[in-house]
Amino acid sequence: MKLIINNLSKTYDNGVKALQGVSLEISNGMFGLLGQNGAGKSTLMKTIATLQDADSGSIWLDGLDVVKHPEEMRKHLGYLPQDFGLYPTVSAEDMLQYIARLKGISNQQQRDDQVDYLLQKVNLFNVKNKKLGTYSGGMKQRFGIAQALLGNPKVIIVDEPTAGLDPLERNRFYNLLSEIGENTIVILSTHIVEDVSTLCNEMAVIGTGKVLLNGQPASIESSLNGKLWEAQIDKDSLPAVSKNFTIISQRFHLGKMIVTVLAAQQPDERFTAKKPGLEDVYFHLLEQQGRNLN
Repeated sequence: MKLIINNLSKTYDNGVKALQGVSLEISNGMFGLLGQNGAGKSTLMKTIATLQDADSGSIWLDGLDVVKHPEEMRKHLGYLPQDFGLYPTVSAEDMLQYIARLKGISNQQQRDDQVDYLLQKVNLFNVKNKKLGTYSGGMKQRFGIAQALLGNPKVIIVDEPTAGLDPLERNRFYNLLSEIGENTIVILSTHIVEDVSTLCNEMAVIGTGKVLLNGQPASIESSLNGKLWEAQIDKDSLPAVSKNFTIISQRFHLGKMIVTVLAAQQPDERFTAKKPGLEDVYFHLLEQQGRNLN
């Protein structure tokens, strides 16, 4: 199965170019779409989900023209938006039963079996009769995945699914998503690098509505091999380091500032070689993009 996005563009009435010639090919498995807030991720997700139209371009799912036949796409789609509403006084089981009927699962036994199976899968079966308004943030996200999986969709879109989750719930969510992605196209839209590095075998970075980079995370990381150096410095030294070197990122560890710089060779004796990670490549892209905009 393959989702092909070709030259997709979208400009809003206020003049914001949310998508600018976006082209991607996405196959079975976890695909990470990484970018800052406002980069165009949610616009792309909504367009794939047929919730809004693009100005130009095409989307194909195994021969299906998604733009011309959005109703057919919806039959194959599971969607967990960044912000989704829940009826707080309805139980998880009753809500899933209702959504299953909306998705066309008319047979009562099939509906019961699928709802029970999904509640087990997302570890909510024991609280299926509790009102959704009593659920924690992580439980609500797991419920969101359950409703997205109803009807055995071919494509699942999850938009910023781990934002606001504590570390334990985030790990539970990672395990759940990794299981789902084995036989389905799962598009994970996020601004959290860890989400992509943990889960995805393919990825793209999007910024100002454009695809800045795409490929396999390991290959993307290797693009900076031998080019990264880090050092612990005093905060007072930061302006001089910033003037003399290209700083990719800066962070604090145990109260000390650590900077990562891009250089063809060791900048000076303070710096040691650093093995690049996906976060370094991402910060490098953002740094380049910031320079180009300025």
